[in-house]
Amino acid sequence: MAPKFDGVVVAVHYKPDGQVDWVRTFLRRGAVFSDYIMLDRQTLIEHINSGKKYFTGQRLKYYGAKFDLGEPVNVVKNDGKEFLVVGGRQAEQDDLAPVGVI
Repeated sequence: MAPKFDGVVVAVHYKPDGQVDWVRTFLRRGAVFSDYIMLDRQTLIEHINSGKKYFTGQRLKYYGAKFDLGEPVNVVKNDGKEFLVVGGRQAEQDDLAPVGVI
């Protein structure tokens, strides 16, 4: 059974200091998905902290609501700071590899 999720992160843009600036994501709208939407870092963190689930992945060509999913995107805290990471790894900066960089 496929995991339940609220969004799929398909691309990321980093600031020069290595922090996520924004992500390109598809959001679930019931049984369908939105066109891609840009979310800034703080909005993505708020969504994840409120219980929404995001995964890395890519939309399958010619299938509007089907994705090739990767790992979940999580928020981890280290020294009082929040970082966006893929999977459960610890980090000292945002790290959404293997998501494509724009």
